[in-house]
Amino acid sequence: MIDLKKKCWREKVTAEITLAHMLQFARELGANMDATEVAAFLNEKGRAQDIWTHMMQAGEAYIKSSLRGSEVGLHSVKRSASTAPLLH
Repeated sequence: MIDLKKKCWREKVTAEITLAHMLQFARELGANMDATEVAAFLNEKGRAQDIWTHMMQAGEAYIKSSLRGSEVGLHSVKRSASTAPLLH
């Protein structure tokens, strides 16, 4: 039985990369950027959409890999994320 009061129970997973994350990544690479520059970088040339797409693909790959390693529930999975409608 599923305990819905458990903090770790999820109906969905939402992941985000914030400007704080981006600033940290820039610092790790030795780039001296401020929040305005990082936001501009994120929003140039469709990068934000590309990041979202990569995150969805990585999530799908992870889920499929996890399901392959588990007998439980695998038979009930009928649709791949590529055919499921994606909302963003």
